[in-house]
Amino acid sequence: MPPLISSLFHLPNGQTLTVSPSFGGFSFRPTDLNVHKSALPPGWSIIINTSHRDADEDPANASSRPASRPHSGAASMASIPEQDETLKDQNHVHAHKFTHPTLRRDNMFISSIVNPATEDFVPARSPTRQVALMLWASLYWYFHQPEPAPQTPTAASAKTPISGQPKGDWRINIKREGIFRGRALLSKLERMGIVCSEDTTVGLDGDQRSGQGWNEMFMSRRNFWQLDARIYLFTLEPADGGQHSPFVSSSPFPSRPVSPSNDGTASPRPLLNQAEANNIAQSQGLWAPSSPGPFTSGSHIPTYYPPPPLQYAFSNGLRHPIRPKPPRQGETFYTRYVPSFSQFLTFRVVSLSRKAPAQTMPISSQALTQSLEQHPNVESLPGISNLSLLNISAAPNDLEYIHKWMNIARVYHFWGEQGPMSKQEQFLKSGLMSRHSFPVIGCWDGAPFGYFEIYWVKEDILGRHLDDGGHPFDRGIHALVGEDRFRGPTRVKAWLSSLIHYCFLADNRTQSVVLEPRVDNKK
Repeated sequence: MPPLISSLFHLPNGQTLTVSPSFGGFSFRPTDLNVHKSALPPGWSIIINTSHRDADEDPANASSRPASRPHSGAASMASIPEQDETLKDQNHVHAHKFTHPTLRRDNMFISSIVNPATEDFVPARSPTRQVALMLWASLYWYFHQPEPAPQTPTAASAKTPISGQPKGDWRINIKREGIFRGRALLSKLERMGIVCSEDTTVGLDGDQRSGQGWNEMFMSRRNFWQLDARIYLFTLEPADGGQHSPFVSSSPFPSRPVSPSNDGTASPRPLLNQAEANNIAQSQGLWAPSSPGPFTSGSHIPTYYPPPPLQYAFSNGLRHPIRPKPPRQGETFYTRYVPSFSQFLTFRVVSLSRKAPAQTMPISSQALTQSLEQHPNVESLPGISNLSLLNISAAPNDLEYIHKWMNIARVYHFWGEQGPMSKQEQFLKSGLMSRHSFPVIGCWDGAPFGYFEIYWVKEDILGRHLDDGGHPFDRGIHALVGEDRFRGPTRVKAWLSSLIHYCFLADNRTQSVVLEPRVDNKK
């Protein structure tokens, strides 16, 4: 295949981009830099390369036998079947210049962005969504390149003819470099469905800056073509408020606002009459200002994000949907005020930090007053009475709570995790590294009261005992209440219904939530 050269490609909303080779990758820029109300910046650059292992053949000769070697890029090693784990890290990985697409060895990230002048456009109200737009446009260009051979040879199929070797989806690895090194940017893009990962663990590193668990992101062609372009292609608001445009609060509309003159100044764009405006709007199809539906918004950003398309993976020989990444260590993912107790109920992911986690969660005014009286050095948000950032160094950390609870007779009778703190530490690490569940701490007004696990039934041992294996999106809950003062049927009704509520909120495809007490558990 000849080297890629400058080319034009057209986005679904009618905008045209010029793609040119640049150092280490490609630069993107709109063909018409005066496009009115364009969400696209004047330009951005991507770095794209192809990974190569020592044992692989020379990438320069790869085009002659595209399916005769494993397509296993550095950022997609999680996709190698479990029986081929010995192939991982077997050879050093090199990055080579991108010349043509490969099935799973190409790596991409956005390296730089040129933002438009502030006198022309109001800055994007959501920079993350603008990054998602640029990533979507870059992927749109990439997946229009010639398709690579679909074979993914493994050690077991090394002597199998190419036509009989297993096939895989075409995917590109999204590296946590450049723009994507932002602390929470990749996690936001994952929630928006524009990137995904087969590593669905919480991870052991509680520092969000480390990027653990976010280094093996990817997007497959199968998944990409199921993403509705209207979710990602939106507009920037013009600085003049659109007073010179017949489309003040519309979806993307590529009309030219001004024309340059010989003296370097811009001449006013002639106003269109209503008939001309309607004709042009009709040519925009789904992106027309008058197009109804959940994608059109006067705020110039998308308002509708459906669940991402389904992709599948194998765990212990079981095929199941690739799960979304769970919340991070210490992250509060559910909160609710319970009037019967006049307290806030919150759930957060377990943290391995040796310090008590800073609690960014609402608590009742009564609890806040008591905390301030007991801990005069507590940091709180000024002017907000029921939202605190409690940072009490004397409070036990999560491991100390779990150690205490697991050594209570009524608890270890069912859980069997009694013993020294090192045993509970290993227990929590195993939970944080699970691909189908994550460990949770429940709190009443910021005070931890119990330990929970939220899991996917399909991959759990429970799924093996169900006749149909369980619905692909059913969830399950393991629970223990360690603090006696928070026990009782009324409390159980509140926290159990809240956990079930979260499971249905987390994925609207969930149909059932399972609780599986042991047969001798009379509670």
